[in-house]
Amino acid sequence: MFLNIEVNNQIIKADKGETILSALNRNGMNVPTLCFLKELNPTGACRMCVVEVEGYENLITACSQPIEGFMKIQTHSKRVLNARKTNLELLLANHPDECLYCIRNGSCELQNLAQSFNINERKFKNKKFTLKVDKSSAAIVKETDKCILCGRCIRICDEVQDVSALCFIKKGSSTTVGTTLNKPLSHSNCILCGQCIMVCPTAGLHEKSHTPQVLEAMGNPKKHTVIFHSSSVSVSIAEEFGFKAGKDVSISLNSTLKKLGFNKVFEVGVASDIYLIELAEDIINRTQNKGPLPLFSSCCPAWIQFAEQYFPGILTSISQIKSPQQIMGALIKSKYADDLNLNNKDIFTISVMPCIAKKQEAIKGNTSISSFSDVDCVLTTRELASLIKIKGFKLDDTETQLSDAPFVNQSSASKLLGTSGGLTESLIRILHHKVTGKDINEIKQSKLRISKGIKEISVMLGETTYNFAVVNGIGNARKLINDIMSGKKTYHFVEVMACKEGCVNGGGQPLLSEKDALKSRIKAIYDSDEKESIKFPYKNPSISEFYQAFTKSGNKNILITNYKERTVLK
Repeated sequence: MFLNIEVNNQIIKADKGETILSALNRNGMNVPTLCFLKELNPTGACRMCVVEVEGYENLITACSQPIEGFMKIQTHSKRVLNARKTNLELLLANHPDECLYCIRNGSCELQNLAQSFNINERKFKNKKFTLKVDKSSAAIVKETDKCILCGRCIRICDEVQDVSALCFIKKGSSTTVGTTLNKPLSHSNCILCGQCIMVCPTAGLHEKSHTPQVLEAMGNPKKHTVIFHSSSVSVSIAEEFGFKAGKDVSISLNSTLKKLGFNKVFEVGVASDIYLIELAEDIINRTQNKGPLPLFSSCCPAWIQFAEQYFPGILTSISQIKSPQQIMGALIKSKYADDLNLNNKDIFTISVMPCIAKKQEAIKGNTSISSFSDVDCVLTTRELASLIKIKGFKLDDTETQLSDAPFVNQSSASKLLGTSGGLTESLIRILHHKVTGKDINEIKQSKLRISKGIKEISVMLGETTYNFAVVNGIGNARKLINDIMSGKKTYHFVEVMACKEGCVNGGGQPLLSEKDALKSRIKAIYDSDEKESIKFPYKNPSISEFYQAFTKSGNKNILITNYKERTVLK
């Protein structure tokens, strides 16, 4: 039911029961927020969204106040602006003056609000608390000094991801955000999905940078530097250089990386094709030989960490095929090294991924059974953008260059892995060919392309109906696994991605500054599937060559990993 309300002397339409903030935003009227997250219930904690409502003695938080009847609202009265400015000045009283070299300089919500309110000095003097920076995690740095206690990280971890690794600890002016028993992040139940970083308005939480190690390797003449990037990176990194969201710059990114001075530049597509083929073979073998089903995907390291901590009983049901990142690293340090007669110890592999959990995946002892690390360093999309700028370059979308040999070819199916449902859609293409010997006619699976936390699809292949489930967001994954374990649901394969909508929204991606940026990234991936000529991994001409190399060397075990239970405080 719509009704009229008056805002800043203008009549606008509002839905009865919706919040003032929702009505304002829907009508193109913006008020600042710091604690608000669109998909979660409001808390009104930061009080930046306060407005003046006729008939109310105190200012009202727009994010939590529902509209029940006619209201006269002032969003930018003198009283409102003074209150917001005072709130900001109080937040800044304890905040470090490190903007010049802070990782969030230029993208910090607190900084932007301070500038918009013309705050150029510290008005309130408060006792400074020196709080230790937590660098114990393989992927996340927690700088408590920069935390403004908005609670976003706690809520996304608890209410969306259902991990609850963070909470408020202590009381009063000593309140901080920490882990269970205030232990270091490395000893917590954090799964390193990085969604806390994506919602943090400051640099209270940010990724652990591998840029110094990369720069050191690039400056070492004895190191042969090889960098490779995923499709999720190529459809998002342009945003860091002012381009519109969803611009696919995979080919021009190769050119930029060559200018930076890397010896070789690859895309991860070949490794993704191998991963898909091996995964399809695993599904068929388990189905025919009555192996443990469903088979769970293994390409998301945050999901793997979650399973090791909360569901160790299903570890045998997770595919032992390494993720595309680790397969690519293994290929570079085996076949590629042999082809160029290089010692794999002299090769320095750099992976560019949308996911901060990939940093831990690269160093976990169980990702490689070899004597060397598959991947030496992992850069997030944000870190790569920063590296390009450090080197004095920009992303030039006018120059194009294919990735280097021998990893030139890839199927469009490999690019779909960046979206939730894309992995399953690609698997169906391969499974259809393996079972029937023919290419599937309808390669587009519309049911898997909708935006939904849990998706299901059944496909008749030969005489068997294969049941698939696709889940994104760890909170949704927990629900689905419980249904599977209780016998309510049965599947042949379950695709799990820790982040909402998949890797395109990973914890290492550019912060979402545009309203529909995430949709644009997803569309760019699907558009590439339409345009590419090679749509099936088994039609990638490079694949047969690599499998011949595996057969000749008897070293196909470089594609295999394993998992083990992880005991943490919960």
